[in-house]
Amino acid sequence: MVNSKPYNLLDYDIDALADLFEANGFQRFRSQQLIKWIHQKLIDDFDQMSNIGKALISWLKINTTISPPPIKHQQISQDGTIKWLLSSAEGHYEMVYIPEKKRGTLCVSSQVGCALACKFCATGKQGFTRNLSCHEIIGQLWLANRVVQSIHGKDRSITNVVFMGMGEPLMNVGPVFKAVGLMLNDFAYGLSKYRVTISTVGVVPVMKKMLHKNGPALAVSLHAPNEQLRSNIIPLNNKFSLKLLLDTCRDYTRTTNREITFEYTMMHDKNDRLEHADELSNILKQIDCKINLIPCNPIEDGIFLPSNKKRLIQFQSRLQKNGYHVTIRKTRGDDINAACGQLAETFLKTKKSLVRIET
Repeated sequence: MVNSKPYNLLDYDIDALADLFEANGFQRFRSQQLIKWIHQKLIDDFDQMSNIGKALISWLKINTTISPPPIKHQQISQDGTIKWLLSSAEGHYEMVYIPEKKRGTLCVSSQVGCALACKFCATGKQGFTRNLSCHEIIGQLWLANRVVQSIHGKDRSITNVVFMGMGEPLMNVGPVFKAVGLMLNDFAYGLSKYRVTISTVGVVPVMKKMLHKNGPALAVSLHAPNEQLRSNIIPLNNKFSLKLLLDTCRDYTRTTNREITFEYTMMHDKNDRLEHADELSNILKQIDCKINLIPCNPIEDGIFLPSNKKRLIQFQSRLQKNGYHVTIRKTRGDDINAACGQLAETFLKTKKSLVRIET
């Protein structure tokens, strides 16, 4: 059934909600109260909102809804990682919860599919369907907090959000930054700007606009140390060159006084030799950064395979010798296809029901 109520409150930040209330004869400050109920307390039952006036509650029941995206499938890994496949009329998208001792990270999607077609990426193989709206993006955080707290208790919540799921965030700027605003707002989730990260393949014009934003952290998916190799892997490099991208990154670090994380997916015999490490060291000079090496996740019919452990360690050691802070991303949720796009790819291929874990 199509929801006939005109306003999904997950699409509204405090100012937009205040404008909506004022336009309908209610006090603007009520928006702060309602935002707290929805995003801090995760309440979707208006009758539980004890400090909201009866007249407003009545209006909310008639005209609004709190509707996150529906969960199609949920899988829990042996290591505690949780992956969800979320559904929309046009297709499916994913989010992943990664638990650690002192934090819980949620990897969110910004699009259904992706138009950039990076050759090693499962999402890129699926093509682009559409951008996600704000309620579909912030709804991922809202849903994940509810599920995690139902499993681990009210004291456990998402502490970090990374836009590293399906899609290119900087090609869906409006909804993405609206959702980020809610993540950072003290009346909503109150996350630190250092704990929300937007990852981009390198949409340079939007990156330049971020030079003047006091917003989320920036990660750049680099994956190659020279123009030719990067163009072979990432088609967008033919539009925004590696040189232009790195010049923009230098400007970002100098203007914002914040470091960039460069993500580098390690692909066997493609970009993982020691000469590649030296090239990478040279092109990243004068950029305040850290480097995150990511073992490639093999995709069906893909020609890109993960580097072996020896290559990973040698590559890391060479970069460290050249003066860089380098980490190797620990793989999580391998038993549930937790890498970006893998679960959706499996669903699209088989069209069969996956195991569903009720919570």
